[in-house]
Amino acid sequence: MIKTLTIRNIALIESVTLQFHHGLHVLSGETGAGKSIIVDAVSLILGGRADRNLIRTGCDKAYVEAAFEPSPDPKLDAFLAQEGIEPDDGILVLSREFSQSGRNTCRINGVMVTLALLKETSSFLLNLHGQSEYQFLADEERQLSYLDLLGNEKLKELKEKVRNDYSQFITSHRYYAKLVKMNDGKENRIGQLSRELEDLRRCAIQPGEEKRISDEAKRLNKSSRIHDHLCRMRRLLGNGEDGRDSLHNLQEAAKGLRDLCAEDQEFGDLAQQCESLYYSLEEIVRTLDQVSMRYDYDEQALENAENRLESVRKLLRKYGPSEEDVLLHQEELEKEFEVLSGLDERLEQARREHKQLLSRYRQSARELTEARKATASFFEQNMMHELADLGMQHTVIRVSFREDPEKKPLMPTAEGDDRISFLISPNPGEPLKPIAAIASGGELSRLMLALKTVESGRTGTQTMIFDEIDTGISGRIAQAVAEKLFRISRRQQVICISHLPQIAAAGDHQYLVAKSAKDGRTVTAVHEMDGKERVDDIARMISGAQGISENALAYAGQMISGFSEKKEAFSRPAHQQEQSKQSDG
Repeated sequence: MIKTLTIRNIALIESVTLQFHHGLHVLSGETGAGKSIIVDAVSLILGGRADRNLIRTGCDKAYVEAAFEPSPDPKLDAFLAQEGIEPDDGILVLSREFSQSGRNTCRINGVMVTLALLKETSSFLLNLHGQSEYQFLADEERQLSYLDLLGNEKLKELKEKVRNDYSQFITSHRYYAKLVKMNDGKENRIGQLSRELEDLRRCAIQPGEEKRISDEAKRLNKSSRIHDHLCRMRRLLGNGEDGRDSLHNLQEAAKGLRDLCAEDQEFGDLAQQCESLYYSLEEIVRTLDQVSMRYDYDEQALENAENRLESVRKLLRKYGPSEEDVLLHQEELEKEFEVLSGLDERLEQARREHKQLLSRYRQSARELTEARKATASFFEQNMMHELADLGMQHTVIRVSFREDPEKKPLMPTAEGDDRISFLISPNPGEPLKPIAAIASGGELSRLMLALKTVESGRTGTQTMIFDEIDTGISGRIAQAVAEKLFRISRRQQVICISHLPQIAAAGDHQYLVAKSAKDGRTVTAVHEMDGKERVDDIARMISGAQGISENALAYAGQMISGFSEKKEAFSRPAHQQEQSKQSDG
């Protein structure tokens, strides 16, 4: 159960610490006093949205802390052990701080945890019923979840089995659908793959090949240019066509000058210079021959390199940018080609597996439906019993399991094949209709209280908090609701925010929520009331705006005394309670 609730800097509350006990707790106060702030604070512990508008004006951050003394619960113990959390002397302290900057800090026993972990932990410890939960009555998906919540271990095991079977089925279903779609255009696709793979296989590209061939082509082109240039120089200097090269001309010139030596010795000197030039040029030509051999190249190799480079670059442009990309694409095409080539066999295998998994899912779903129908029967009987206690003794409630009008099987889901609706007939002779379609405000309050009562008896939530459970009720029905809350509180801790005197009188502990001015600001405070304060506050509820009368005070005292007697009778052994009922009869 919850031991303390500390709230700091939330809305009108500056700092409040509430001490809670066993039994029924009632928070009362004038409208607008700040009772909803308590609900907001509890919602934060339950993982609700931390709206920065909740932070008290002028403050940077707000804080809420709840200390719990958990009852023995194997599921909670296992969960805490899994998360490495240990109660401190049997106490679990859950806290949450949030700031204007958006920082959100959650802790359990001082250890920082995620919001999800705080939310899951608190779900074991308390259950908050607020105004937003009335939407549950119109939400059929939530109705199904609620029904499953009431189920026994067998139902929970079946639900897990359905989820597993669905997961396997939907994986098979998607694969089978993919193969069917592939089969529709198989022939065209195989033709396209064959053409692409033929190009890729013929090219047989290798990693790094484009750079390697590009470098080789550059080298061969360079050799080609140099070799061709050297060859031209060689032709000009020596061994030219028709003997017109420079060596031949020098040789002829030297011979001609020798012939003129008889005429003048000067021609002999010139002849000698020509001969010297001849030998120097001859050496140059010989060197050119040696150098040109180093730049010799294979024209066919250059052509092959350029052709290969163009083929590789074409594939890179199409499937690249790298050779690895091309090879990966080829690998994917090979796999697809292999799949398509053996598609008929794969399709038949997938069809058999799809059918088998669907059959397994349908069987599990049917078993889950039967378990849900058994739970629905439990729910219907207990709901009508609870509603009878709340003045709706003629009410009939049923869980409708809907079927497709055309008897077509539904598409499998992780939750099974069931589509349910909670139907109600509040008065004899009226047809069953969806709850949200016909229930009045007072009926909705009692329905939610009955739902929570049935839920608490099945799930064992340790603390239940009710806000606005008294909407639309008064008089005899208010008395019935008060007695119901009191009876729930004998096995669980109950905290109720109410403005009805009947509920306040039923409380074991009553708190006054009031606001006042402090240093020029409005502040909400909460304190537990003693006997006289309780009588005064209940009398205020009875009298309303007319002011507290003596009759109201006397009636308030009688109401508290009346519930005190009921509590005393309820605490007696069962056989004494039966004797007391017979005596009253």
